[in-house]
Amino acid sequence: MKEPQKSYTVKEATIKLMQFCAYRDRSHKEVEEKLGKMNMIPAAQEQIIIQLMQEDFLNEERFARSFVRGKFRIKKWGRIKIKQELKFREISAPIIKNALTEIDQQRYIATLYELAEKKLKLLKEPDKFKKKRKLADFLLRKGYESNLVYEATNELLE
Repeated sequence: MKEPQKSYTVKEATIKLMQFCAYRDRSHKEVEEKLGKMNMIPAAQEQIIIQLMQEDFLNEERFARSFVRGKFRIKKWGRIKIKQELKFREISAPIIKNALTEIDQQRYIATLYELAEKKLKLLKEPDKFKKKRKLADFLLRKGYESNLVYEATNELLE
């Protein structure tokens, strides 16, 4: 038998979401989903979201910037993959554009080459063209721009 879901007052839900947002930056979509799971009515959801924004617990720009820094630094994702992921989280285009300025271009290129060299050591493919294709596919899946990927693969496999 399914247990009845706990119902929250607006004040309880607000406190719970403040903790949720304080743990790490969240997007509006994540907060809305959380409120939905808490079975909050739309009017209460709107009230809570406004309060979270006023008290700076919910800040889309800050979320996008920390998301970009984290995914680039830790997962070594390229700009394309990061941009797609932010769009999926319903972040607006101008905010995405600003957030992507968090990535230093020199660091970006250096990371691309580090990834390429690391992957190259793991590829056991004897055929040079297949090896180049596999390396390029790997880097494209990581979200790097095709012109940079082909430049790097050509340079490393010449």
